Amino acid sequence: MSKPLSTGTATPDLAEIGLENFAPYLMNRIMGRYNASMSSEMAEQGLTTPQMRSLAVLSVIDGILIRELAVYAVVQQSTLSRALDTLDLNGLIRRETDQHDSRATRVFITDAGREVNGRLWPHMSASYDAIFKGIDDAEKRAFVSTLQTMLRNIRQHDF
Repeated sequence: MSKPLSTGTATPDLAEIGLENFAPYLMNRIMGRYNASMSSEMAEQGLTTPQMRSLAVLSVIDGILIRELAVYAVVQQSTLSRALDTLDLNGLIRRETDQHDSRATRVFITDAGREVNGRLWPHMSASYDAIFKGIDDAEKRAFVSTLQTMLRNIRQHDF
């Protein structure tokens, strides 16, 4: 049974807003489905979600600092560290000490990592296309632009 909408000036609670109208809930559901759609392809490559995200980011922004990769891949640094250990062991990435700060490490994708990412990309692209099925290009551009604005509104980094 749903609650009647509040007529006061107080901020409505989640029950009043409804899950179907709460953007963070919808974004989490969408990303959950996207990740689930990738699970069998990732398993075939022997990858976890943090590993797949890391390779995807590195295929675009190679040689970034680990702390930056954690932000871009949306993975906690401790989880990322374990993911990178495995990727390094499997020859998919390499790590180098930063030239300007010996305490920092940069991560690079190897040719083998690019090859694995290349095998995943068609599946990632198909899952992305499925999200936007029935949405025209103008709506898609507007939506992505809105997401970019939302990210700028809440981000804690310059990137």
